[in-house]
Amino acid sequence: MEFHEFLHTLRVWDVDLPRFDPDTAPAAPLPLFQEWLMHAAGAGQAEPHTMSLATVDEEGRPDIRTLMLHDADADGWHFASHSTSAKGRQLAARPVAALGFYWPAVGRQVRVRGAVTPAGQAASQADLHARSTGALAAALVGRMSEVLDDWRELEAVSASAWERAHADPRTPVPTWTRYVLKPTEVEFFQGDAQRRHVRLRYRREASAWTSELLWP
Repeated sequence: MEFHEFLHTLRVWDVDLPRFDPDTAPAAPLPLFQEWLMHAAGAGQAEPHTMSLATVDEEGRPDIRTLMLHDADADGWHFASHSTSAKGRQLAARPVAALGFYWPAVGRQVRVRGAVTPAGQAASQADLHARSTGALAAALVGRMSEVLDDWRELEAVSASAWERAHADPRTPVPTWTRYVLKPTEVEFFQGDAQRRHVRLRYRREASAWTSELLWP
């Protein structure tokens, strides 16, 4: 079977999808986002806190990768990485980004756009040390997105990082940075088997939110 033919055999949303009445949506997007993420987790969605992060490089080319959400609160949507990574350098040059969440178990998506600011060293190190030993070990390895000449070098550096993380769980990693995306737009998408998808977009105007429905 040709690949394009194989793609046409695939199906989506072979489950009973929840209904979403936008008239019941709150005045601001944060409570609805938190409700949807927890609902997705309860519906069996694996890793509902993973998300796509889109940034723009120095030449204006889009870039995207998958990482974990660390929090979503009144300050914004939180994630973390090395400031020396590709995403860290891109955010330093162009401090705007977009986030994308997709939960196929319930046919829902959330899109978030806004400006990104780095948190201070204290908040960034607290973020790192609240995570697992493996996360600290990975952060200690560092050199994210650099060219790796030999896999054995990674094995050796990783083994040393694991030993250090076990010996001192509070080891600082100066380049580890917690970032906060302050949203200007948040869109909620509820899929419908008959393709009558519900799309509700929030837009920040000054200090208030307005909401509007979008055609699918």
